[in-house]
Amino acid sequence: MRRIVMLEKKRYTNGQEVYTYNENRLIYYYKSGKIKAEGPFESNQMEGEWRFYRESGQLCQIGNFQNGKKHGTWIRLNKENQQEYNEEFIDGKIVKAK
Repeated sequence: MRRIVMLEKKRYTNGQEVYTYNENRLIYYYKSGKIKAEGPFESNQMEGEWRFYRESGQLCQIGNFQNGKKHGTWIRLNKENQQEYNEEFIDGKIVKAK
């Protein structure tokens, strides 16, 4: 089974939690305490829709995982909230980029 390296560290040196896990939902934090990424976490892997944020709190990417691999649509936004890319993945491999 793949090991999730980010789960090995519990707290930053300033005491801020690196992540929280509750009811199959995993949330990663920046050292500042702002949310870095959040989504479902099942069977020790990312699953379903995940959202990724800049340290400012601005949404920067939305994507889906299936069996711990990118699967489905992945959209990245720039700092002006405009779409930078829209990619389609199947089983971790890109099949279509827009």
